[in-house]
Amino acid sequence: MQITINSQDLNSEAPLPPLYRVRQRWTSQPIADVSAAVGAELERLGLRERISCGQRIAITAGSRGIRDIVSITRAAVDWLRAAGATPFIVPAMGSHGGATAAGQLKLLAALGISEARMGCPIHSSMEVVQVGSIADGTPVYMDRIAYEADGVLVINRVKAHTSFDGPIESGLAKMCTVGLGKRQGAETIHRTAVYGLKHQLVPMARVMIATGKILGGLAIIEDAREQTTDLVGLPPAEIGGAGEAALLARSKQLMARLPFHQIDVLVVDELGKNISGTGMDTNVIGRLPIPGEPPPATPVINVIVVLDLSEATQGNANGMGLADITTARLASKVDFHATYVNVLTAGLVGLCKGGLPITLPTGHAAVATAVKVCGRADPAAARLVRIKNTLLLEELLVSPALLPEVAAHPDLELLGPAPWEGLD
Repeated sequence: MQITINSQDLNSEAPLPPLYRVRQRWTSQPIADVSAAVGAELERLGLRERISCGQRIAITAGSRGIRDIVSITRAAVDWLRAAGATPFIVPAMGSHGGATAAGQLKLLAALGISEARMGCPIHSSMEVVQVGSIADGTPVYMDRIAYEADGVLVINRVKAHTSFDGPIESGLAKMCTVGLGKRQGAETIHRTAVYGLKHQLVPMARVMIATGKILGGLAIIEDAREQTTDLVGLPPAEIGGAGEAALLARSKQLMARLPFHQIDVLVVDELGKNISGTGMDTNVIGRLPIPGEPPPATPVINVIVVLDLSEATQGNANGMGLADITTARLASKVDFHATYVNVLTAGLVGLCKGGLPITLPTGHAAVATAVKVCGRADPAAARLVRIKNTLLLEELLVSPALLPEVAAHPDLELLGPAPWEGLD
């Protein structure tokens, strides 16, 4: 995509304020031996007694941005094999990867999940079977390969969803309903927008569990540094139930956040599906432009600039519509087919996230324009924050207008001045 607009002709730029590096002080207690923890939880679930020698057990994989997913998945493969099973992996990621079997294999490889590294086959297909319906008649779909296995171990991180708030959000139930449901399952639940996520997700997961195929789940909880702080095995009855709800509440307590309630300009270096399902975590940026859904109370951000796509997102720019201004560099990397498949599969929930924002030739032009239009008569007074992405929030760059709040905040440490870089 060629951008020929000269931002100087628009008279839309203001001087950039100086930057200062700030660190958030977080406490962290990561699991020392993730592989051992996986084995301990699978033993606690009693899976060894429920698996017969030679049974084919499918393991779900597909959520992005989970730091230890390679170690966790490999440990599950090894444990199941040692228990006498024949494990294999199925991609469980709804419509991601362009809604193709090959595309989903490619995404798994980008996560580090390959047959060579996992030591087992990966069977990818978009074919599903209908395994039932919920009370209102909504059909429930399941990956055919997983359904034809002797059992399925569901693995996923439990965390806040980026489109709604409820007792069950992103986690094991969603991995069943949307992940294993493939494109049909994802489209079905998103057809009624937030209603489906709030009111149909758990009942649909219960229908899938009622097939008897789901052996249990392995829930991953990460702290603000994305380190695995808890690994919890859940029996089928607790998937979408009180057990998963309690883990979600703990996850929300630990999640990383921006430490300021009001920001004039937020500069995000990159967005991507490996960072958040919506490219940028709506819980971090405080934007949830979905009809009928109230946005988070904080932070309130006047202008969001996103500079680039992450390499791992492979052109999927879902979430770029959450920003106000972007760059020609980002626009040139967008795979509009993959993006639109993802956006349209999410229906009304996704529609607002797939549009290309105001696009300017360089990062400098994008940020300078944001400072000009952010609502401050004096650009030097702009409350500006720059972050790598919405996952990496331990270190921030801030403008002078925020330094008094930094000094007064018990969990913020001022590290010193920093240059503006990477704005070509």
